[in-house]
Amino acid sequence: MTEVADIYRALADETRRLLLDELAQRDEQTLFELCSRLAMHHGVTASRQAISQHLDVLEDAGLVRAERRGRYKFHTIDIAPLAEIAERWIGPEKESS
Repeated sequence: MTEVADIYRALADETRRLLLDELAQRDEQTLFELCSRLAMHHGVTASRQAISQHLDVLEDAGLVRAERRGRYKFHTIDIAPLAEIAERWIGPEKESS
């Protein structure tokens, strides 16, 4: 089970937030595609190894799922952990007494 603190740590880094932005726009991207989009859209020129490590953190926090197909690993955003956090404070409206 993912700890809420892991989610906050994952979201604390700007590059990881940008990765989530890119995956929210288009799911099932490879590492190469994500690196290219970060460079083109955000000027992030980190190495593929650095981006891979960021993706690992997001995956460990439950925010990204990865699926290997042949030689490629496809990454998909998973917003369920964010919904759980929002529900913690927002939740269903309570009835007035």
